[in-house]
Amino acid sequence: MAGLKRRVPMHSLRYFISMVGLFSKSGLLPWLADVVTPLWRLSYEEQLKVKFEAQKKILQRLESYIQMLNGVNVTTAVPKSESLPCLLHPIIPSPVINGYRNKSTFSVNRGPDGNPKTVGYYLGTWRDGNIVCVRSNNLKNIPEKHSQVAQYYEVFLRQSPLEPCLVFHEGGYWRELIVRTNSQGHTMAIITFHPQKLSQEELHVQKETVKEFFIRGPGAACDLTSLYFQESTMTRCSHQQSPYQLLFGEPYIFEELLSLKIRISPDAFFQINTAGAEMLYRTVGELTGVNSDTILLDICCGTGVIGLSLAQHTSQVLGIELVEQAVEDARWTAAFNGITNSEFHTGRAEKILPGLLKSKEDGQSVVAVVNPARAGLHYKVIQAIRNCRAIRTLVFVSCKLHGESTRNIIELCCPPDSAKKLLGEPFVLQQAVPVDLFPHTPHCELVLLFTR
Repeated sequence: MAGLKRRVPMHSLRYFISMVGLFSKSGLLPWLADVVTPLWRLSYEEQLKVKFEAQKKILQRLESYIQMLNGVNVTTAVPKSESLPCLLHPIIPSPVINGYRNKSTFSVNRGPDGNPKTVGYYLGTWRDGNIVCVRSNNLKNIPEKHSQVAQYYEVFLRQSPLEPCLVFHEGGYWRELIVRTNSQGHTMAIITFHPQKLSQEELHVQKETVKEFFIRGPGAACDLTSLYFQESTMTRCSHQQSPYQLLFGEPYIFEELLSLKIRISPDAFFQINTAGAEMLYRTVGELTGVNSDTILLDICCGTGVIGLSLAQHTSQVLGIELVEQAVEDARWTAAFNGITNSEFHTGRAEKILPGLLKSKEDGQSVVAVVNPARAGLHYKVIQAIRNCRAIRTLVFVSCKLHGESTRNIIELCCPPDSAKKLLGEPFVLQQAVPVDLFPHTPHCELVLLFTR
């Protein structure tokens, strides 16, 4: 990622000559495709088989962990086959296979020819000092529009007198580019910029220059709906840490999903495969089994789509999300779509959830949906869920069931443990549904249904 603080050794001339030679002989694009989309050479049917077998192995490993750590089999609610802890459904394919990403992040670094103002994806490793940045053209998961914006950003960089910021302590200014699009073709671009010691007047000049390039210059061919600019002195900056500055255009893009019009801010999480997300959220909705007496608790809710899509079938939707802009989007979406039985809370789930659940112990039925980042849920969130007797059904959406997420599952299913403050009745894993949102990659969403 652009801006890592580790010093990157300067590449030798011999190294770049060899890279250029490789580019001319066989092309770096297939090499890049093997890194970014390692399954691209397989038919989609073969990809799905590979992913299904991978999810099966994950569940088998999970079953062995639970039995090893607890000494007993705590997932005996349904007949098992092949040591699976639950019923494993067939994988649900993505409706869109190519160019499905609605968000892409492009780095800036040295290209195969040694030019540091190259926009694309990384090959090599920082540890080995052989990083090279390769354009994304022809990657099967990237829309042409995203690659077009990246190419014009590269044109802009190469005519700018300011150097890119490759390593923070070595100076430089221009950093990564984020492109977001919706199914209507609207395009939002976000440029990250390290201000170093520029004055406000000098910063204004740079913002006006890039704005002019994309409005009246060569970049006008991108037909951007909006262009944002973020001054960032860190690898990653939230809107709260350093606000996104709208240089021109509409402040949001909108998407149609599950009969809802959804507002998306530059900083908000939204599943990167829109058509696939609809399949994912339908699956989640079916597994929750909510009814008019149910309170739906949507943890790590992002823009609130899961909860809002089920609001008409529940008594109340309660959402929790860390990113303030995403919560504002969820509230707007609820109001625009006439949904009046929803509340959205901003902050860390481990801090908000315990207090929110204290009032739900009076016999009300609570169904919880959790859709955490790859790092999984904070242990206090697991504690709160385990200890809330009103939660009888839990749907856990995992994009990577490893590490902390595996520990989350084990702590949901293990016997009561006073030392860990896991006092409630354990959950039982009943069903698992793989949903493919990432064709050409090994990644897959896994939807898990727990009851108790």
